[in-house]
Amino acid sequence: MSTIAQHDLYRLIGEANGRGERVVVATVAHTRGSTPQRRGAKMLFFENGKTAGTVGGGCVEAEVWAEAREAMRSGQPALHHFSLTADEASEEGMVCGGTMDILIDVWEK
Repeated sequence: MSTIAQHDLYRLIGEANGRGERVVVATVAHTRGSTPQRRGAKMLFFENGKTAGTVGGGCVEAEVWAEAREAMRSGQPALHHFSLTADEASEEGMVCGGTMDILIDVWEK
């Protein structure tokens, strides 16, 4: 999975909104240290379970998926902090070691 081009991002959101579907957009808002994606990387989550783009991979992306599902249900945006520091990274088999703040936002018609 790769980052999503801006024109594709808005096209996919527009198509989903045109169908009356809510879309959750996860955006890397801030990073510190070594992280799998840079600030601005985006991932889209659709009501049908499909996704586009990436905010990292591994356990961080799994946690973002869980937060996106909650946002899809509640309609409430939130900023989440994810730590990939040495202790957590070694426990999960990650090689990053930084921190990421990811905005989970809800877009609807």
